[in-house]
Amino acid sequence: MGPVGSAGPAGPASPTGSVGPAGFAPAAPVAPSVPSTPAVLHRPAVTELRLSAFGPHRAAAFALGPVTLFAGPSGSGKSQVLEAYEALAGLGSGATLEEAFPDAGARIPDGSLPDTERRRGFRVGCTVDGPVGPVRLDLAVQAEPTLRIVGERLSQNGQILLSTALRDPGRRSVQAGWFTGGSTGVTRAPLPDDRLGTALLPLRVAGSTPGQRQVLAAAEQVVVALRSVFPCDPRPERMRAPVPPGEGRLLGDCANLADVLRRTRHECGTRHMLLTEAARTGCAGPVAGLTVRAPEDGPVTALLDRGSARPATELGRLGAGELRFLALALVLLTGPGVLAMDPAAELLSAQQTLTVLADGFDRGLDRRQSAELLRLALLCCGRGHIRLVAAVGEESAAAARGLPDVTVVDLTP
Repeated sequence: MGPVGSAGPAGPASPTGSVGPAGFAPAAPVAPSVPSTPAVLHRPAVTELRLSAFGPHRAAAFALGPVTLFAGPSGSGKSQVLEAYEALAGLGSGATLEEAFPDAGARIPDGSLPDTERRRGFRVGCTVDGPVGPVRLDLAVQAEPTLRIVGERLSQNGQILLSTALRDPGRRSVQAGWFTGGSTGVTRAPLPDDRLGTALLPLRVAGSTPGQRQVLAAAEQVVVALRSVFPCDPRPERMRAPVPPGEGRLLGDCANLADVLRRTRHECGTRHMLLTEAARTGCAGPVAGLTVRAPEDGPVTALLDRGSARPATELGRLGAGELRFLALALVLLTGPGVLAMDPAAELLSAQQTLTVLADGFDRGLDRRQSAELLRLALLCCGRGHIRLVAAVGEESAAAARGLPDVTVVDLTP
């Protein structure tokens, strides 16, 4: 890392890939920065993901736009990119390190060697843009011999707002310092070594000085963006059977698609109409509408209305690609209130941007279905309420290259 008081880019791990106990340098007293121009008000969103040392990635930084597609051959690290993003989102939502990285050893950089104390780890980070401007979050994690955070840095405009470091390996805490301003300069206190310090700041900082308010604004912007993430991987084999009626919030595997359709077809006619139009493109045969069969106290079955001349088709009888297509289309057309997620309470849903993470976005889809989903993603993401970060095959990537508002990242093994 850069010298104390600076917040340069998080460099890659040492040649061995080890993560030492010091982590990042503690924050030093720095005068609050004054932007030269007023910040542009917009919804918080992750605009860059950094994998300084993570799996196959070293010193990697990926710019994220409204629609970002990762492409590359098997082994190029597409899934690891999305897993890193999902893990950061989990930490921002209050998850522990073990919950966010259940297989932490697999995230250690390829070919890395332990240091003299047999420690190895990885480094990840992101930039969140929003009302207060770009804010950087960088994280150093020790994966072996024990899983713990050894350094975290929150910074803005070259100024460190929060810095933590593991000073005593025998304690399950890190020494944290966050900017206070005034005569105090920096407030220091221990924080847990298994949780994201940035997510804990709103509970620890009073906000009584301009410096504290700057720290809170930056931390809350990062937390809002990280919590507004919905990892989605529709599983057709779980979507075929009727489901019991529930609260109508879509699960990540979309197994309760029928129950969600039961809810959304009454709550938002416009979105349901768009979903029906998409189904006409992505499903074989005529489609007059999407409906459900929901007997009182009975399971809910989703149906494709085939028109007056033909009987309806239960969604359970559709092909796997058709089911995945319908589920992903529904996710793109909906929002946090319909998805099984816990968005940040600091902002109203209408003022948040939901980011959908989809590994294998086009898996099992034909060219027509993939093109329709991309069209739908551009339509929905263009309004600013939703963003898409997905891994795709080469055919979908080729079709997306050159399209406005689509970022295609080509990875190589």
